Formats: sequence, C-alpha cells, structure tokens
Amino acid sequence: MSELETTLEKEARGQTPEEATAPLPAEGEPQPEAGLPPLPDAKEVSALLPEGMGLDVLRQGRVVPLRVEDGVLIVGAPSLEAWPKAQMLGVALGYPVDVEIRGEKEISDLLRTLYDLRSVAADEAAKNMEGIEDIDDLTREDVLSDSVDVPVIRLVNGLFVDALRQRATDIHVEPYEDEVLIRFRIDGVLQDRLRLPRSHQAPLTSRIKVMAKMDIAEHMAPQDGRIGITLGDRAVDVRVGLVPTQYGERIAMRLLDKGHGLMTLEDLGMEERERNIMDQLIHRPHGMILFTGPTGSGKSTSLYAILQALARPEVNIITVEDPVEYALPGVAQIQVNEKAGVTFASALRSILRQDPDIVMIGEMRDFETAHIGVQASLTGHLVLSTLHTNDSIGAIIRLVDMGIEPYLAASCMIGTVAQRLARRLCPHCRREIEPPAMMAQQGLTRAFEPVGCPECHNTGYRGRVGLYEQFVVDEAVQEAFVGGAPASKLREVARKNGFKTLWEIGLSAVQSGLTSPDELVRVAGEE
Repeated sequence: MSELETTLEKEARGQTPEEATAPLPAEGEPQPEAGLPPLPDAKEVSALLPEGMGLDVLRQGRVVPLRVEDGVLIVGAPSLEAWPKAQMLGVALGYPVDVEIRGEKEISDLLRTLYDLRSVAADEAAKNMEGIEDIDDLTREDVLSDSVDVPVIRLVNGLFVDALRQRATDIHVEPYEDEVLIRFRIDGVLQDRLRLPRSHQAPLTSRIKVMAKMDIAEHMAPQDGRIGITLGDRAVDVRVGLVPTQYGERIAMRLLDKGHGLMTLEDLGMEERERNIMDQLIHRPHGMILFTGPTGSGKSTSLYAILQALARPEVNIITVEDPVEYALPGVAQIQVNEKAGVTFASALRSILRQDPDIVMIGEMRDFETAHIGVQASLTGHLVLSTLHTNDSIGAIIRLVDMGIEPYLAASCMIGTVAQRLARRLCPHCRREIEPPAMMAQQGLTRAFEPVGCPECHNTGYRGRVGLYEQFVVDEAVQEAFVGGAPASKLREVARKNGFKTLWEIGLSAVQSGLTSPDELVRVAGEE
C-alpha cells in the first residue's frame, strides 16, 4: 500500500461502505480536454488542504485538488489511473470527487508552486538549528520533500532548492571568525545568500560531508565528493570540494542540472559569422582545436556542443575528462583517476590504440599530454582540448612554452577559440543610455544598462551570452609563427582574413543590447 493510500485512509476513517466501494471509471489514458478552465492559484489550492497533510503524498499520487464546484471536489490528475488516489483525497477533505484530466507538466508545476508556498526557507530553518549533535545517519536525496523535521537537513535542502530556483551554478560555504557566509554564483557572479552564526558551521559542514560520503572525522585534509539529489522530476549532480582553512572547512559545490540537458551549437548563441567559422574548423578531418579562457567561461559546454554535432554512427569519438560532467550518447568517455594511474597522458596513450577519429582531452596540463595530443593531430585525428590563456593567439604560443617545437605547434593547429560569458541584460527592464565615450570612439552608437525587476531578481541580468574570439591558423599564420613573429604580428596577419578580438565581438553584443558596457569591461577588459 502506498504512502498516499495509508495516509489518506487514516484520515478517512468513518467513510460509508457505499463510498468505499464506489465503482471506478473505465480504464483509459484520455488527453486533457480543450477549453478547460485555467489552473487555480497555488494559494487557493493550499487553502483546500487540511492542516498537517503533507505535499509528498500528493506528489506520489500525482493528484492535486483544484476547486470545489457544487459541493464536488475537482481533482486534477494526468490520467484516470489516479482515480483511487483522488477518491481517497476526497474522503480526507470531506467531498465527493470528480477527476479533471490535466497535463503531466501542469500537475508538476502546480505542485512545485505549492512546495514554494509551504517549504521552510533556508533562513527560517537556520533559526532552528540549535542542539544538533549527531547527524551521521541522516541522509536524504529528495531535497523537495516537506516532511523533514531535522533543522540542519531542512537548511541544506533549502539551500539546494533556493540555488536551483535562482539558476545558481555554485554554492559556497565560507567559515569566518564570527559567522558562516553562504554565497551563490549566479550568471558567473558570486552573491551573498545567507549569514549564519559561527555555531552553525559544524552541523552544516557535517551534513554536507555525510551527503557527499566524505570522512566526517577528517578535518585537516582536503576532500572531494559527489551528491545526487532530486528536485521534483529534475535530477541534479553536485560536485563537492572541501578544503581546511583558518576558521574551519570551506566548501564549494558545483551544481550540474541534468534536467536542463546539453547545449547544442545552435544554443551557444554565436553570430552567423562566428558560427560559420566554427563549422569550418570542426569539420576538418584532422588537426588540433584549443579552447581557452578562465574557469567558468563555458569551455566544457562548447566542447560538449561540438561533440554532439560531430557524433555519428560512422565516427569513433573518445574523451578523457576530469570529471565527466554529462553523458554523451555515442561517445566513449574516460574519467581521470590519478590514484589508479589514469591521467590525461596515460589515458591518451591508451585510447590512440582504440582507433579513434576524434579525441577530446579535458585539459592540456603538461608537456606529455600536449606532446601526445600534437602527435595524434598530425597522424589523422581531430583533437579538441582546453588551455588556460587570455586570448586565442596566446594558445599556440603557450604550446611552445610547454615544450612543443614551434614547427610542430604550427603544423598541427587548425584554430583556437577564446571565449567569455557575459551576463545577458534582462529584456524586461534594460534601459538605453548614451554609449561610454571610449566605446563611442570605437563606433558604438547605442548601449543599455541594467535596471532590475522581479523577472531578474532585481539584478538587471538574466542568463549569459557567449563571446567567441576565433583564431584560424592558415598558411600565412603558420609561416609568421615559425619565423618567430610575436603575438602582435600574428594578430595583424590574422586580421587580413577577418579576425576579430573579444573586445570587438563584445562591442557588437553591446550594440545589440545583449549585454552592458560594464559587463563587457568585466569579462574582456579594456582594449
């Protein structure tokens, strides 16, 4: 017997035999009817529920009360299979029942809004965290549940829920002398979320360590772990990193939302010119393409988008990643495990014996990895990887600094891409302004600034836009590079074929109203 049946039957004691044995409707899977009234407001639905009834039982039964019409409770459900659950809900509320077929997404969205109304916010949960001593055995994966009573669990669950609803990519727990600061990274920028008393640090840290299967008795060594959580029908992986600091253990959690899916090349938002250049690069039969940029600039996202575009039954694609963030259909993905001897270099040596057509290396970290990658690109493989440099031209110079001979670096390289993610202006509240004088001198004729509204949580920004500086290594660039030309000379040679810097591409995004002048300066610097 399900939890819904058990709970509602307890509340339904005293029902008549006629009510208990009412005939069920005919079986079937009808679709929602056209012309149905709009779903009620979540507050109206919440008012129908008796005090003490948990929302978990509604979610498990896939039913939700919508309204009372002429003394009959109208229950929303995705199919008539939910009729027994709806009938018991009616008994609990004291009404006869009629079922209204609604879409699965409509039911899920309404339930999620009900959780928003009922759930205890992280701020409130933090007030009730006194007296937590032993939480070693407390683990729970469903962070949306409203049936958890332990304050520290409610606090951590609330943090995950808040972070996902605000589109945060990271949660930082930072202990200081007198307080614990919790910050969210939203659209690439850290924002303060919660300040807790210093006494809350130990139970909060212990709870996260338990969820991540870390050693809770170890306080002096760095640790890494992973947490799998669900938020309704969304599956989220959380990568946890912990380091000891002066005032306690500092935790950084990266949220990987499986529900959002992988981005395609079309989703990256490249302008038509940049997209055409990218298509030409990735469809070359062999050679090396390097993506550069700081941490969090979207390099991995771009690589995954390219691999999706290239994945075909007749192509053998193998990747070496640290860590494997998303599963790619049709692609063999290898997880780096240095304890077991699986490094980028060792894995790369092995996969070249697997007859790959395309190889993706998560990062060029040392000479050995770079050398094997260069050799692979010269022997008929398309090699994709990332490197930490400030611009696209610096990538080929960085290879030489790592020990690769200039003529090899020039021969294997077909292109490099430097990218940044700038916050996208909220289209609902952006305001047009006079372009800054310096940008106006460079041809900018219009600009916008952030304002702030409920749609963007009063930040003025919502989402991010990618800026892609693509450096195509043609014969002229190869000759100049082998001849010892500096980066400035390589840039002049590349401009003859239409090369544009990050700054110039960013100015175009500002002109289009996609981002603001301040944001361009933040991510690309001033030129």
